Amino acid sequence: MAEKTLFIVKPDAVSRNLVGKVILRFERKGFKILKLKMFIFTQDQAEKFYDVHKDKSFFGELTSFITSGPVVAAIIEGNNAIATTRIMIGATKSFEAEPGSIRGDFGLGLSDNIIHASDSQESFDHESRIAFE
Repeated sequence: MAEKTLFIVKPDAVSRNLVGKVILRFERKGFKILKLKMFIFTQDQAEKFYDVHKDKSFFGELTSFITSGPVVAAIIEGNNAIATTRIMIGATKSFEAEPGSIRGDFGLGLSDNIIHASDSQESFDHESRIAFE
């Protein structure tokens, strides 16, 4: 089933010149890129983006990291895009991510884990509105 999802190449990947390598993986998988944008999250955007975590101890770290430099947001489309993208990016903690996954191959830690991807249709709807407002 064709669906859309969002991924965001985080500041650590942008600063390490990995944007092209990350996007290439999605293109090779057969996803169609519908929208692509480079920007810097404002504090307000970051807080809205991560609002599901606002009561957690790591909320400040999340918002601080995502606002620390430019990001690249993409909306892609393809079969089972949400589930497939989550598999492709790997576990949140880079050191637990499988080799071959984006985080397994490029991630350096927990916050500096290269990429964010929507985990559900609801997350996609919420996050894509913020990233492409």
